[in-house]
Amino acid sequence: MSLPNIWHLRKVADSSSKACYICYKPTTSVLITPDHKDFFYVCLGHLKDRGFCSPIIDEAEVAAKKKKEEMEREIELVKKEYQEKVKKKKSKEKDKDKDKDKDKEKEKEKDGKDDDDAEDKKAEKEMDDKIKSINDADAGTKTDETPRIYALHKNFYQMRLDRIRNAEIARRNKERLKNPTAFPAVPKNDP
Repeated sequence: MSLPNIWHLRKVADSSSKACYICYKPTTSVLITPDHKDFFYVCLGHLKDRGFCSPIIDEAEVAAKKKKEEMEREIELVKKEYQEKVKKKKSKEKDKDKDKDKDKEKEKEKDGKDDDDAEDKKAEKEMDDKIKSINDADAGTKTDETPRIYALHKNFYQMRLDRIRNAEIARRNKERLKNPTAFPAVPKNDP
């Protein structure tokens, strides 16, 4: 009976919450072994406690988190570029309005607004397309701030092993008691 000291953090529904193994408060976080032989409910606060368990850092998760941060920075750059373009267009429009006569301005304003609106929509669509393409590339990778894999410290791990061992012994004893040949026979001869 070998139980690895690797525990995966899982969440359950609020309606399925049970008492924490340590403090007996209701919790929805469960630590479970990869082979599903053992599990127990534990509060998130206890997972941060260095005396209870320590996270096992997964390099793939760290890389995914870094990639997500880079995507967010790229989105911010695209938004800034778009805002700068809009500011430049508005400043150019103001300069044009100052230079032109009022009569010419009215005629061109009607035609120009249509062109400017089309250009604004086109620029906004380009920005949205860039953001969507970045988000689509990032859609498959979602990470939490809390680690997903933990290793219990030796005392808590030994408690889990003892619990499993005692349950196995109790099961075997129950089977022995059900078997009638396990008891000694009544003596048949007179003394």
